[in-house]
Amino acid sequence: MLSKRRLLQSCAASMAAFCTPGWAQKTGQGAAGSGVWPTKPVHLLVGFPAGASPDLAARAIAQPLSQLLGQPVIVENKPGASGNVAADQVAKARDDHTIGALINGNLTIARLLNAATPFDPEKDFAPVGMIGTAPLVLAASAQAAGDTPAQLLLWARNLGSDGKYGTPGNGTVGHLGMELLKMRTSIRAEHVPFNGNPKVIEAMLANQIQLALLPPGLAMPHVRSGKLKAIGITSPERSPLVEDMPTLREADVRGADLEIWTALAAPATLPEAAVAKLNAALDQVLRAPEVSASLRKAGWQARAGTPDALAKRMRSDTTTLGGVILMRGIKEAA
Repeated sequence: MLSKRRLLQSCAASMAAFCTPGWAQKTGQGAAGSGVWPTKPVHLLVGFPAGASPDLAARAIAQPLSQLLGQPVIVENKPGASGNVAADQVAKARDDHTIGALINGNLTIARLLNAATPFDPEKDFAPVGMIGTAPLVLAASAQAAGDTPAQLLLWARNLGSDGKYGTPGNGTVGHLGMELLKMRTSIRAEHVPFNGNPKVIEAMLANQIQLALLPPGLAMPHVRSGKLKAIGITSPERSPLVEDMPTLREADVRGADLEIWTALAAPATLPEAAVAKLNAALDQVLRAPEVSASLRKAGWQARAGTPDALAKRMRSDTTTLGGVILMRGIKEAA
């Protein structure tokens, strides 16, 4: 047996071996995890063009984040594949200074929709924190019979398979959300994909389709003008983004809660200390009234939260929407 002295010497030697730069970086005690991070500009990738709602959310937080982190936060637009191009670049970044403002589709169901997706949402990202959420509005054409949510839902059910609903494409949140609603109600409307939500609205205004789940910013101007009718929103609670709009829960539609959201995520290799520092800065930014107002103008409700809360939300949404994908056999459009 080793003497007590030799045992202590052995332990000390082992600890010294572990305290190499490589080990320190892995355990989050290098530059990125010691409180020094960031040591250079941080690149914030967005998977959509400038002016799109995820881009506006990223730009609302970038400057105040720069002030708190002591380094520029540079927004870079990398559009393509519904945000997956940017998500893939974030997942593969190894400079400890590349992060992403990603949407729920990138961080949850990407691989379930397309097995060829080059990243794994569960394994390749370090969740940092939610940025903002928004409900979807279940909208109906102006020809819909009724005014209350219950009356309009009855009308939608009575359409049977002759009814049609529009979405901006296969595998989008609007598509999965409508299929979830069909599973929770007796609505049987058939899916008609379009190239973007503006085309969906054009088709609704022409009564070519009767139903759609739409972002509030796109739906409400037409609802207020009387050109569309709103049945309710998909969030579990009423939203300040759509004042006085009832939820579908209030019309006794259960198990169909759904929100669109954007969140800050980093590569899974970013040390925990850097993730914690970034989350703390994001939390402070989102609580600033001017940032909250900018996000609301862009169609988002500011949602501060922990990395664990975002990870939980990712798992929950993956389970819910993954079930829809598997049960309905939905695949991303080629």
